[in-house]
Amino acid sequence: MSLARMLAFAGHQIRRCNQIAVALFAEEVGDFEITPVQYAALTTIAETSDLDATRLARTVAFDRSTVGSVLERLQDRGLIDREYRRDDKRTKRLRITAEGRRLLQTIAPAVARSQQRFVGVLSAAEQRQLEQLLAKLIERHAADEERLES
Repeated sequence: MSLARMLAFAGHQIRRCNQIAVALFAEEVGDFEITPVQYAALTTIAETSDLDATRLARTVAFDRSTVGSVLERLQDRGLIDREYRRDDKRTKRLRITAEGRRLLQTIAPAVARSQQRFVGVLSAAEQRQLEQLLAKLIERHAADEERLES
């Protein structure tokens, strides 16, 4: 197999796109010391009621070890609270704090800029097509995700 063929693999190109997207996010949002993974978790916690770490992991497709370390960092910064449920002492409910909400509001323009810089090189129609194709790939592989994560 040639190098050119390998570089044309969809998986390789998606990995490169992820590197670019993360770099642009870091340029725009880096001063706020939050990673894309932490941002995804914080946004999900803000918008989802009665959420625990297991549901968070499922919702944003994180593995358990990633979720644990992300939640620890967010809690250490005072952006979220984790509290045991009255009816189930085995799991903790995740809640965003006022500081976490302030951070999300503050960084919203920077996050939007990073996304625009990433996909803005495409026309509006191409952006919709990209979103549709990526969603289709994810959907078609969803049944395999649990097996592939182990």
